[in-house]
Amino acid sequence: MTTGFDDAFVSSRQLLLLASICSGALMCKIVYDLTSFISPLFFSVYGNLNNKVKMEWNNRGFSTFHAVFTSVASIYFLVISDQFDENVHGDSVINSTTRLSESVMGISLGYFIADLAMIFWHFPTLGGIEYVFHHLISMFAIFLSVTSGQSQFYIFLVLLSEATTPFVNLRWYLDNSGQKGSKAYMLNGIALFLGWLVARILLFIYFFVHMYLHFHQVKQVFPLGFYSLLTLPPALAVMNLLWFWKITKGLIKTLSKAKTSGMKKQ
Repeated sequence: MTTGFDDAFVSSRQLLLLASICSGALMCKIVYDLTSFISPLFFSVYGNLNNKVKMEWNNRGFSTFHAVFTSVASIYFLVISDQFDENVHGDSVINSTTRLSESVMGISLGYFIADLAMIFWHFPTLGGIEYVFHHLISMFAIFLSVTSGQSQFYIFLVLLSEATTPFVNLRWYLDNSGQKGSKAYMLNGIALFLGWLVARILLFIYFFVHMYLHFHQVKQVFPLGFYSLLTLPPALAVMNLLWFWKITKGLIKTLSKAKTSGMKKQ
């Protein structure tokens, strides 16, 4: 009797994960089409773009949607919900999982699969090998966590770093709209720099400090998940540092141009 119940529970979890992944991929398709439909109504420049740029424009539409969705969900689980509250769960936080958290991770998996498929199909238009590496690492980590029910606190910390994506995409939109020299481009560059510093540098420092202080919990994770926790986040952190260096150089260049332009007007 117990075995039958356990089998039914596992089966329902598998169905939930599959439905969530499909929902995430479907979300990408819907937002892609909506972006294609809405953009000409609000941005006259869209009609002048070639098909490759339009494709990337639409792709960045569902990329932004996913980033906002996962950021809000991560804040809910990490700050508002008590799912990872040690005062409630104690040392079992590392094993804390709910249907809702698994659904969110499944939707995120669906996004990464859809986006990676587009990256491969249009390679290297939508990004080079570093994007492929980033997506594969993210998918692998999320899959291990959602199927094992472990380490979800750390997954949502990493997903929270997606909060910088809208600024990255807005930078691209402004550039391809001929607004690279605008004040909006400069302000977005500053916001991207600060957002990246907080969400992808300082947040990862917090990630590693938290993992060190709670290593007795981390050791409860099954072997593959344990070693993945020790290796994948540092790999992402290195990528974030490299991108941060590029963002910093780009911001300095933009601010220098703005300063030079201001001096000429005077």
